[in-house]
Amino acid sequence: MARPNAVFVCGSCGGETLKWQGQCPLCGEWNSLEQRNPARTRPAAPAAAVSLGRPPAEDARRFGSGQAELDRVLGGGIVPGSVILLGGDPGIGKSTLLLQVAARVAASRPVIYASGEESVAQIGLRAQRLALTAGALGVVADTDLASILALAAERRAAVLVIDSIQTVQSGSAGAGAGAVSQLRECTAQLVRYAKSSGTAVIIVGHVTKEGTIAGPRLLEHLVDTVLYFESEAGSRYRIVRATKNRFGAVNELGFFAMSASGLKEVRNPAAIFLSRAAQPAAGSVVTVTREGGRPLLIELQALVDRMRFGAPRRIAQGLDANRLAMLLAAANRHADMSLQEHDVFVNVVGGIQITETAWDLPVLIALASSLKGRALPAQLVAFGELGLTGEVRPVAYGDERLREACTQGFRVAIVPRDNAPRKPPAGLTVLAVARVGEALEAAFTASA
Repeated sequence: MARPNAVFVCGSCGGETLKWQGQCPLCGEWNSLEQRNPARTRPAAPAAAVSLGRPPAEDARRFGSGQAELDRVLGGGIVPGSVILLGGDPGIGKSTLLLQVAARVAASRPVIYASGEESVAQIGLRAQRLALTAGALGVVADTDLASILALAAERRAAVLVIDSIQTVQSGSAGAGAGAVSQLRECTAQLVRYAKSSGTAVIIVGHVTKEGTIAGPRLLEHLVDTVLYFESEAGSRYRIVRATKNRFGAVNELGFFAMSASGLKEVRNPAAIFLSRAAQPAAGSVVTVTREGGRPLLIELQALVDRMRFGAPRRIAQGLDANRLAMLLAAANRHADMSLQEHDVFVNVVGGIQITETAWDLPVLIALASSLKGRALPAQLVAFGELGLTGEVRPVAYGDERLREACTQGFRVAIVPRDNAPRKPPAGLTVLAVARVGEALEAAFTASA
């Protein structure tokens, strides 16, 4: 049998080359190539197939994390054998949330919390500050992945928390902690362990300055669920968003509030996004967007100001700026609302990102309100998509949006004609419109 040739692996980017060089030919890093001898392969035994017709075993069903908002984002709870990657800015509360989850799950199942950034004593102080009864929680301060996995196997842990993946290392990778090759190898080992043992693994990942999880994109492809912990600067509210979920819906949101005793669930997100002024102000309107599986009422604010110099500015926070420019062109053509000599600023209150198109109509109504200096009624809500020909197009889940608006105390709704229900909710007046001109006329008629 021919002897396998050695390869040289870069400790920074994980690239491979057949000969040693002072500089990695892929990423340009100096003195980062290390020799690896490929292992000899043995004939593989045939894999065993299992019929999907059998019902799942009792230990393969979801279990709660102790946080209803997190369970909502995960799709109903933690799936045994799943791998969850949680990313977020430093200090946003990732370790606090996972320590709370670990302590609550440990009340009924064995849990291992492995930290490479804090000592056991420091984790204990944080648990005392959060008033957690974590006597059954196994805590280890170690960076050696083999030791952590051996402990988890010995305790038969149902949940293994790794805080964070950038601090652990495996001897088979041959690079320093945090290197691309280490991240890839450690994540792959954790995935294999989770699938073979049925242990749910939760991995904390650092983020880059662009807001994405540090390391190669391969990490997000390997895991089952990718969660992002988000927050507006200076706000005590936190949002957990799922961008990938093999066991549930993506773009589901969970809302938390940071307090002295840890993260508290926000069961009514309208408290975050509807903290409006006592008196109605021009340029403010409420819309009903849908994120994941539930409708959310969010305040949109628009400001139109005469241009001082240069080209007019178009700034959108939480919305697509290119779509805003398209809406301004449609309003100029079909509603005689010219903003070519005005600066336009649009903001979503609460720091959330709206990715659907139901904000088209309320943003245009808010812009007209700011331009005319006329405030809209505080009990007015609007949603709908605008087309380039000036029509108001329907959006999905119109009935659910109207019911949520009625529940929150709104009394007038401007909606696309195709979203108008046969029987509106009690106490809610629905104004159905087909063109953008009709929508603006209905908005200011309601404010008269």
